[in-house]
Amino acid sequence: MSSPRPFRSLTFSLLPLVPLALLGACATQPASHPDMIAYVVIGEQGAAIARVVTAAASCPALTADGTPLAMAVRALPATLALRPTGSKPEDSKPSAFPLLTCEAALPAGAASASVDGQALPVPRAAPQRIAVLGDTGCRLKKKDNDFQECNDPQLFPFATVAAAAAAWKPDLVVHVGDYHYRENACPEGNAGCAGSPWGYGWDAWNADLFQPAAPLLKAAPWVAVRGNHESCDRAGQGWWRLLDPRPLLPGRDCNAAVNDTNGDYSDPYAVPLGGDAQLLVIDTAATTWKGYKPGAVGYEKYRDTYRKLEALSQQAAWNIGLTHHPILGVGAELKNGAYEWHKGDLGLQQSFGSVNPRLLPDKVQAMVSGHAHLWEQLSFSSGHPSQFVAGFSGSAEDTVPLPAALPPEALPAPGVAVEHFSTWIDGFGFMGLERTGPGDWDVTVFDRHGQIKNRCKISGKRSVCDVAQVK
Repeated sequence: MSSPRPFRSLTFSLLPLVPLALLGACATQPASHPDMIAYVVIGEQGAAIARVVTAAASCPALTADGTPLAMAVRALPATLALRPTGSKPEDSKPSAFPLLTCEAALPAGAASASVDGQALPVPRAAPQRIAVLGDTGCRLKKKDNDFQECNDPQLFPFATVAAAAAAWKPDLVVHVGDYHYRENACPEGNAGCAGSPWGYGWDAWNADLFQPAAPLLKAAPWVAVRGNHESCDRAGQGWWRLLDPRPLLPGRDCNAAVNDTNGDYSDPYAVPLGGDAQLLVIDTAATTWKGYKPGAVGYEKYRDTYRKLEALSQQAAWNIGLTHHPILGVGAELKNGAYEWHKGDLGLQQSFGSVNPRLLPDKVQAMVSGHAHLWEQLSFSSGHPSQFVAGFSGSAEDTVPLPAALPPEALPAPGVAVEHFSTWIDGFGFMGLERTGPGDWDVTVFDRHGQIKNRCKISGKRSVCDVAQVK
């Protein structure tokens, strides 16, 4: 595997003081923008959005199939006032985004695109290879006294995983959420994370995502799924500035807690894959594993999400749902020598289940999620879609071994019957999806270096893997 091309990180010392008049519109003439990150996110109905984060005073030149296109300012540089967060006020700080974020929609069917001479990945009408990863950031969380060793690439291997996924040459990348984990300052004297940026501003986002993921951002467009770490009281401000494909609107930007009901919930959308198949992207950032009382805001919001999901699913014969929280997954903790089971997300089960007791639209053949820091596959004889969990790409791993067969008390949801179950615990990597026919996919589980650890096949709603427990 060849080494990825070095990627230049952005430095704040180079950021000029930008007169507001220069930021009202983006230039279309070529200019020099050496300190720039450029990438493509996929939005509703497969619309491709070119994004740029730059230390320059104006947006760079974008070209698609040889035609210049203007980029618009998505977000001006700003230091956002401290808002209530998931941390105590003394462990929080204002979110600084000292860089300009620009964007432009790429024309449908564009064969090539570049920004300021840097090639951009363009979407394929029928992507055959999809790289899936999730839960990638380096955990720094004072509340749990949990400080991952971000300075050790063996213990925080996201850069290695991203390079391996890029070398696999995917047509599309799916990230199932939780990009940002550096919430609190590294404790004094902790060499494993000493010097790490922290908080919810650009420096932490850059260290957690954009620097380590550089080769993968260049390799293919991304479908970005929102995780609970990107909720408004955590890294939601950066999520809306940097990753969400929809417009950044006042009141939906997570800047003021009074507007969190707007900022924390988004409608699902579809990404066509060709061949009568599509991805269904579902924002579950604000769900709760504890469940809802009927009438709670989240309960009603996700009931509405389900209805819109059902309507979207009718657009294609084959649907793969993407959520951060696995509605049909399972994990465990060991407490006093006994398993304490973490079943499928209760908030989603209650809200979705109140509309459809089977939890998901009939045309959904598989769900792909993260949240649990492991790799997992479940297939059901009860007519439920297969569930895959791919939250194993950088953040500190779950290490409790799961049994080869789930006992009755561990079933992820009422009414399910598990037919096939496969896991990989305490291993970092990514998952590959390759389409082999209508309703058929080959699944490959790769370790951090791109070595194969397991293979599975999806046919309709059912799936089966070669290895039940990867060692």
